[in-house]
Amino acid sequence: MPIAAGIHYFLHEGGSPTKPPLVLVHGAGGDHLSWPPEIRRLADARIFTIDLPGHGRSKGPGLQLVADYADSVVGLMDAAGLSRAVFVGHALGGAIALTLAIDHPERVAGIGLISTGPYLPIASSVLENAANPATFSLAVQSLLELMHIPYTAKDLKDQLSRHLSSIRPTLFHGDLRACDQFDVTDRLDAIRAPVLVICGTDDQLTPRRYSESLSGQIPGAALQTIDGAGHLVQLEQPRRVAGLLSVFLISIPYIPGK
Repeated sequence: MPIAAGIHYFLHEGGSPTKPPLVLVHGAGGDHLSWPPEIRRLADARIFTIDLPGHGRSKGPGLQLVADYADSVVGLMDAAGLSRAVFVGHALGGAIALTLAIDHPERVAGIGLISTGPYLPIASSVLENAANPATFSLAVQSLLELMHIPYTAKDLKDQLSRHLSSIRPTLFHGDLRACDQFDVTDRLDAIRAPVLVICGTDDQLTPRRYSESLSGQIPGAALQTIDGAGHLVQLEQPRRVAGLLSVFLISIPYIPGK
């Protein structure tokens, strides 16, 4: 995997220069493998699937604020020579994409928001348990219960459980705190980039009303719901999500270098 500004990324060279590059931003405690092959190798798209600071193969500590993660993505863009891009984020990654669209609009050609919201509150009991190595497993279990629905495949449940249990507690706690402190409710109307909002109808962690709030307050935003999917909609229904993203990318006006 290449590295730029301290961030490792998986690069899929599938698009033409006339189409905007796509940057995939994972959620709390995730990495580039939080995106299935159907999405990180989307046809006819140049895709940067990143590991946020401290995550996956990116070294160093994680960050404590969504705005700091957004700044780190801008640093990646500068180092990789990207003037503008489309950002697609899941949960915390969606919060980062929203922050980029608000604070760095000149770098944003469009944003895709998956299983996220204008705010991302975390239960105080989960935050407290995540902060203590002795109770960290309780925080993981609480979140797993919210992420999974009866239709979630067992292998996906097992994979996520192993991954979350292996994360450094300080890293995961920092991500959860960043989510809990995030709130751009009163700034959504400032977004001018094209926006696609995707959510599973059975998402318990970031309920459908969060996505409806985004699509209702961001000018021109489109909402797509996926029946029977939960918080991990991109892993539960990868082909469906990939199809929606492909159509969204085609619809975005883009002039290279501008």
